[in-house]
Amino acid sequence: MRNTEINGKHMVLEGFKNVKIKNLQTLFVLQKNQVKNCCVQLFDPNLITGFDHVYFAALNALKAFEEGRNISKDLAVEILLYASGQHQISKAIQLLGIKPGSREIAVLVLSETREKALETLDEVSQLLQGEQCDGIIDMTKKKAHKIKSAFNIKNTEVKAAMRESEEQAVTSLLIERAALLATRI
Repeated sequence: MRNTEINGKHMVLEGFKNVKIKNLQTLFVLQKNQVKNCCVQLFDPNLITGFDHVYFAALNALKAFEEGRNISKDLAVEILLYASGQHQISKAIQLLGIKPGSREIAVLVLSETREKALETLDEVSQLLQGEQCDGIIDMTKKKAHKIKSAFNIKNTEVKAAMRESEEQAVTSLLIERAALLATRI
């Protein structure tokens, strides 16, 4: 589990593998109701480049709400939009949302306190019935190829952004796209 403070809120990000969702609707209701005043968002971890990707999506979403330039009325959906770099909710869900057969899920919780965030993460964990696994959130060479394809990232973009590794360049490009999304709103 990774956690940090972000714009006065506490953020927790955790990956889960071998997930066995008995009732996807219950999970979505939990997410929609923002359990105990927490913001919960679920991602397909196969297209997440790591903690920084989700952190900057959450930061941009929080700033959008503070400045009144949010696309969605829901903070969790706004985070999904920024993580996906999409203006359309349906495209963001199609790209980064979980599906009925998802066996791996990344869970983001934003809350006023660390205790509330951890309590909410525990509730979500019980519904997922999977094993906690931070590693599925981390960027790998295998994921980099899949992410480049899904996000239509060209090799020329990667070469231009490369400082250390291809994986870091892809992460930087997605963070940059999220920042650019904020300027187009």
